[in-house]
Amino acid sequence: MDACDGADDAAGALARHHDAALLDLDGVVHVGRRAVPHAVEVLRQLAGLGTPVVYVTNNSLLGPGEMARRLRRLEVPAAERDVVDSAQAAARLAVERCGQRARVMVVGGTALHRALRERELRPVRSARAEPAGVVQGFAPSVSWRQLAEAGYAVALGIPWIVTNTDLTAPTERGTAPGNGALVAAVRAATGATPLVAGKPSAALLTEAARRVGAVRPIVVGDSLDTDIEGAHRAGYDSLLVLTGRTGPAGLLEAPPQRRPTHLGADLRALLAPPRIAERRGDGWACGAWQAWVERNRVELRGHGDPCDGLRAACAAAWSAPGPVDTTAVVAALGEAFSP
Repeated sequence: MDACDGADDAAGALARHHDAALLDLDGVVHVGRRAVPHAVEVLRQLAGLGTPVVYVTNNSLLGPGEMARRLRRLEVPAAERDVVDSAQAAARLAVERCGQRARVMVVGGTALHRALRERELRPVRSARAEPAGVVQGFAPSVSWRQLAEAGYAVALGIPWIVTNTDLTAPTERGTAPGNGALVAAVRAATGATPLVAGKPSAALLTEAARRVGAVRPIVVGDSLDTDIEGAHRAGYDSLLVLTGRTGPAGLLEAPPQRRPTHLGADLRALLAPPRIAERRGDGWACGAWQAWVERNRVELRGHGDPCDGLRAACAAAWSAPGPVDTTAVVAALGEAFSP
């Protein structure tokens, strides 16, 4: 049995408790150019349940149309309207901060310019054009001259909005500087602090919820510092799936603002009833597992679904008054959650 595997129960499914699912992409729906196991069938079943799905990404380079095409090539059901990216969230923030039809200086690619024009903003390329604000996103073509123009404009004290602050960008040759690295250059030159549209800011997630009229969505992600913290900031429930960046060790050590509401091995958790650890005696229990803290160390015993064990262990670790040793838990569950 796969880690956290369980039978579907459409009537009591976690997705039924929410009016939309806001899904991160890389590590949740796909890893690189391959769909995550079970993702395609779950997404099709969610459509059958009538649960709106919005794909939410910090990527501001490709644009929703291209992102949707890439998802369809993986057989993921996705239309352009189903994708919300950080460029669109940044455009909304620009309207709110700079005014309708304002001139905004843009550093970034074609998709960012398009998102701004769709909001009837007027992109310009120089601080000499007297822009009302600066919007900065990632593009491989961004040059020193463009960063310098952004610095000149930001130094005037006008709003500075950035699509995201991801420090790195994966490429076929390895890891390269991301938008966060370029933002850091402007910050170093000006001393200013930007307004961030992408996760973990709430702006991108609220833009996604607004797209489908959701008031109680669930955010699904694989990253504690972007997806889960972003859900906390937006006031939404969250589901952490263990198909990407986060494993048991990182989860057990998560600070309060990065602790998910729910935990699952993969997207099938959306189709199963929610499972939460409950207080039992001096410890916590979930399914056939029990966890407790003894001599500043989390102890775990039980059998069955390892996700239940991890849920119980997290509850014990997070309820402790200070840091605890979780080495034994990670060792006990490590094989179940190994890639």
